[in-house]
Amino acid sequence: MGRVAGTVYVKVDGEIFDAKGNFTCNLGKPKREGMVGADRVHGYKEMPQLPFVEGEITDRSNLSLETLMAMSDVTVTVEFANSKVFVLREAWYAADGDIGSEEGNVQFRFEGKSAEEVR
Repeated sequence: MGRVAGTVYVKVDGEIFDAKGNFTCNLGKPKREGMVGADRVHGYKEMPQLPFVEGEITDRSNLSLETLMAMSDVTVTVEFANSKVFVLREAWYAADGDIGSEEGNVQFRFEGKSAEEVR
């Protein structure tokens, strides 16, 4: 068995950000929810989901929060330790923009129109 977790690399339009902690990605595929009647399971419904990438990055002196928060129509790439690559396209910054002073962390959330897993 090989490595399945650990180092993660985060890029927005090719610019590498200092990833911190856990990152979560969602491909935006439909979410299925069971439909149950009084007599039996009737089936399921599908609802769309918004593709996204979220986590935290480290604030650095050359990081402009205003520029980060204004980003739109960008491509976000997350490379995981297990060699999986997640690509979010036509994305926009969607976090509050909070900065934590103790750890120098910045909220990182991008939502987009489409996402794919690339190997």
